[in-house]
Amino acid sequence: MALIERFEDIKAWQEARILTRQVYQVSGKGKFYQDAGLRNQIRRASVSAMSNIAEGFDCESKKEFARFLEIARRSAVEVQSLLYVALDVNYIDEATFKTFYDQAATTKRLIGALRHAVLKRA
Repeated sequence: MALIERFEDIKAWQEARILTRQVYQVSGKGKFYQDAGLRNQIRRASVSAMSNIAEGFDCESKKEFARFLEIARRSAVEVQSLLYVALDVNYIDEATFKTFYDQAATTKRLIGALRHAVLKRA
């Protein structure tokens, strides 16, 4: 396994970045864009997942890193929940929902696995 030297090397961060890019693309047009509350909330949640992985990587202790990873994982779950809102009010279709939901699930799973590994070494 390759040594992780920068937060950009973390697979969970890479997947969170993809999720964030997707969220910004879909929320940047049409009725989704006009709904400032939902648009801003889902964007903040996706950015939070990505940012907390990066912030945690720079922590002084593994336990603190694990705490940041837990926040990041919860933010990915928040994105999943907000996707239901977007689907229910017809801002996105079922196919878009599934694609983005699955991306958030992948991100969440990788963050959880990383957190577990970090705690084992704490």
